[in-house]
Amino acid sequence: QVQLVESGGGLVQAGGSLRLSCVAAGRTFSGASVGWFRQVPGKEREFVAAVDWSGDNTVYSDSLKGRFTISRDNAKNTVYLQMNTLKSDDTAVYYCAAERFGLLVTTWAQYDYWGQGTQVTVSS
Repeated sequence: QVQLVESGGGLVQAGGSLRLSCVAAGRTFSGASVGWFRQVPGKEREFVAAVDWSGDNTVYSDSLKGRFTISRDNAKNTVYLQMNTLKSDDTAVYYCAAERFGLLVTTWAQYDYWGQGTQVTVSS
């Protein structure tokens, strides 16, 4: 069982930046792809970005490409989400998730393990 722990959320002004981290506890991310999703109350969980095991291949939501960057450091068992030029619409709970077969997928149902989420609030 992989336990994922997100951190780095908080309150930031519009135009600012945050970097979220996702650490795998108990087991490594070995071979797994990792994705970030976000959710606001009353709405479906939305795909943000994903990275494969090597870190060389990534996929982004079209609407977020250019502002958000996903990366990973396998030596630290950590995946990051750098978020720049934040907008009030980015306010959400952000979750990281692991897909154990290493597939680069964008649908939340295809992910096997989830963190508890970290709140990001962007004030305008």
